[in-house]
Amino acid sequence: MQQDSLAKFEDFSMPLITEREKMLEAMLFASPESVPLEKLAEALDCDIPMTRNLLERIAETYIKNASGIQLQEVDGAYRLCTNPAYYPAVQRLLQRKTRSVLSPATLETMAIIAFKQPVTKGVIEGIRGVNSDYSVNKLVECGLVTEMGRLDAPGRPILFGTSEEFLLYYGLKNVGELMQLLTPVDIDEEDVIIEEEETDDNGRL
Repeated sequence: MQQDSLAKFEDFSMPLITEREKMLEAMLFASPESVPLEKLAEALDCDIPMTRNLLERIAETYIKNASGIQLQEVDGAYRLCTNPAYYPAVQRLLQRKTRSVLSPATLETMAIIAFKQPVTKGVIEGIRGVNSDYSVNKLVECGLVTEMGRLDAPGRPILFGTSEEFLLYYGLKNVGELMQLLTPVDIDEEDVIIEEEETDDNGRL
């Protein structure tokens, strides 16, 4: 009878967490930013393939346990994140305001930046046909878009691209995953029609 009870206990037990996995978890918890795989491997005194394998084990453990924490990879770097299912509870604790809803114009601007990055504001406005100052500034304010340098051209206009926050928000490892999930319309074609009122971001005709 006792052996049967032990067998049942073993069936429901999770894989043992190794010492190195605990070290990785502690490092990620202590870091306020995503940590590159190479840096984690160096701190762990372990090769990169083994470190990646340990990270995958940690991620699987969180998933199997339906944990309130998730391990997320973004552009070859890793960080611990809150499980979106429990965001409302975290929001109440921290008394954070709900993220403002982006307007259709701002979402359209974000889509153009995501598929055309790095891209200047002039190119964005050329595609949309309206002034896009407000939309671009709003996306930068929300942390979804960031400046990526300047174009080597007269006036050296700013180049914009999606940020790490953008990848985290949409659960993507890198921009390449976005390209795989969606097939963008060829927005270079002259006959593309954008379904939008002929106004700029400020509502002017």
